[in-house]
Amino acid sequence: MALKLYNADLSPNCLRVRAVAFELGIELEMIEIKLATAGSNDTLRALNPNGKVPVLVDEDFVLWESRAINNYLCSKRPDRNLLPLESRARALVEQWSFWQSIHLGPAMQTVGFERVVKPHFELGAPDQALIDTKLTEAYKFLQVFEEGLGRRAWIVDELSVADFALASTFMYRKPAAISLTKFPAVDAWIQRLEARDSWRRAVAPLVDRMGL
Repeated sequence: MALKLYNADLSPNCLRVRAVAFELGIELEMIEIKLATAGSNDTLRALNPNGKVPVLVDEDFVLWESRAINNYLCSKRPDRNLLPLESRARALVEQWSFWQSIHLGPAMQTVGFERVVKPHFELGAPDQALIDTKLTEAYKFLQVFEEGLGRRAWIVDELSVADFALASTFMYRKPAAISLTKFPAVDAWIQRLEARDSWRRAVAPLVDRMGL
């Protein structure tokens, strides 16, 4: 029986789950949820009282929060080593995943929302003061990421769930005019990840809907 994913194509949280599942070769039955009405969707709220996606259903097991979902998916395919068993490597994967959720993600995603999502859905004028603040933060955090990568292909030597968590932050970078010119290691890293079949498949619905 296929695992069910309550999904919204425009959600970066759902994007990272789709990408990890596809990288692991795990097929998902997608149940589409409209972001605008997710909070009032009784079916979704019965599974996740927060009224948010993604939610994974594996028979009688229900799990929400994208990073927890990805860790669970990795447990089904430990041979792929997207979530390392070695304690220090795993700690570093978790470090960068948490860092993305608290620092880089909110900064870059706010710029993307203001510059890309708002105009696309006619949600009002972009808040330029907020853009300026968050863009400054984003570039500060991108420098941290640049130094963290160094000459490595992936953030913790081998491809991991941390790379997919980080990559979900970059989905609007081009239309949002977030330049990576000063961050060549980050630029090479994201191009490397975006070339993967799993990412191309995961991001395709977003590309189709937003014309990216």
